[in-house]
Parts: sequence; C-alpha cells; structure tokens
Amino acid sequence: MREDKTIATVAAWIVALLIFFPILYTIITSFKSEQEAIQGFALIPSGTFESYTEVQAQSGYFKFFFNSVLLSVGSTVLALLVAIPAAWSMAFSPTKRTKDILMWMLSTKMMPAVAVLFPIYLIFRDTGLLDSRIGLMVMLMLINLPIVVWMLYTYFREIPGEILEAARMDGASLWNEIIYVLTPMAVPGIASTMLLNIILAWNEAFWTIRLTTTEAAPLTAFISSFSSPQGLFWAKLSAASTLAIAPILIMGWFSQKQLVRGLTFGAVK
Repeated sequence: MREDKTIATVAAWIVALLIFFPILYTIITSFKSEQEAIQGFALIPSGTFESYTEVQAQSGYFKFFFNSVLLSVGSTVLALLVAIPAAWSMAFSPTKRTKDILMWMLSTKMMPAVAVLFPIYLIFRDTGLLDSRIGLMVMLMLINLPIVVWMLYTYFREIPGEILEAARMDGASLWNEIIYVLTPMAVPGIASTMLLNIILAWNEAFWTIRLTTTEAAPLTAFISSFSSPQGLFWAKLSAASTLAIAPILIMGWFSQKQLVRGLTFGAVK
C-alpha cells in the first residue's frame, strides 16, 4: 500500500514537472541575452537583466497590467451578477428545457472563436467599442459565462432545497433568498468560480489582441508586441511573458487551496 502511494506521488510529480517545464524554461530564457537565447537549449542562464530593462523601456508594463486587472476582475463581477440568478433558476426552478439550455450554453464553447470574429468586429466598430475597456470587459464576460453558469449550477444543486423553502416561509423575498441564504452557503463554489474566471479572462489572447490597439490593451497584447516582422526576440519575449504570468501565478499559488476545495466541492465531482 505504501509502495503504491509512493509510485503515485512520484508519477504526480513527474506529470506536474512536465506541465510546468515550459513556464520554467520561459523564466530561464528571460535571464539570457538574445544571443544566448537563440544558441540552443540551456538550463543555466547568464543571469542578465538586459531583457527586462529593454522590455520596460519599450513598453509601459503597468498600463497593460492595470488593463488586465480591470478586465479580468470586471468581467468576473459582471459574469457573477448574471450567472448567480441564472444558476439559481436552473437549480431550484427547473423546467423541461433547463438541460437543453445548459447544453446549448456549453456548446457555444465548442465553436472556434475565429468563426464569429468578423461579425463581432463589425459590431464593436459600429458601436464605438473597439479598443474600449467596457466593450472588452463585456466580451470576456460573455465568453466565460457558460462555464460560470455551469459551475454555479452544480454548486447550487448540492444545497438542500428545504433551506430555501424555510426562508420563503419566514417571508424572504426572491432577492433576499439569493443574497442572504443561497450565496453565503455557496461561498466556496462562488470563490473558486471567480478565481477560475479571473484566470481565464487574464489569459484570453484571441479577442484581446484583435479588439484592442493601445488604450484597452492588456498583458496579452503586451506579449504579442515583441513578435515583429523582423523576427522573434526570444529573450525579450520570454521576459515579457514572465512579467505577464507572474501576477496570476502568485495569485494561483496563494489561492490554490480555495481553488481546489471549490472545484472538488461540486463542479467536477
């Protein structure tokens, strides 16, 4: 039994290292000069901060960082405002079409984003939302809304309906029931859903690059700016990537217990 546990632990570490290795090598490459970066595979960098200095000199990192924070947090708040009432109605007042609606919402994630790029771009252009934080915030909310609704729906399904019935008997209105009874009981699920949505919004590159230029551009656009027709500058690109992923890695590290607890609490159990 102990041997089986040891084997499983070693296998888990090997898989984790394989998954994390591209990120690790990106961080290592960021501390190389451009000449070192193109010479080939090497795990020991020279330790130069040249790439970070040049990246900071060429682009305003904190402007992109602020946009990423605003877009990811803002889109998450909007998604929760829409998804909590929607998940409540599907979990506690289902109809014969509820499962069909849930499957339809999930099916929208299966469609390639490029299939709707042209109409979305025209809508943003005609409504003046191109390179707009509000427009991109709404877009990110809509992209991740099916996942948010699905996760909250599974969490809410585990809450006994008798508790809500007792609240109604005590005279609680619909909104009081959602805000004061349902939401506090689903805090672990809501928190994990919020964290996951922030990560998804932070890493979204397809729409953020194509619907922004300068004003609303987040860190994904910051990274892509170091890919030019003259070629790829691997050290600078790695430094920009490291600066972009560092905040979300730190957040994920400190919130991993909450994230794992919430994910195993309902949505994927």
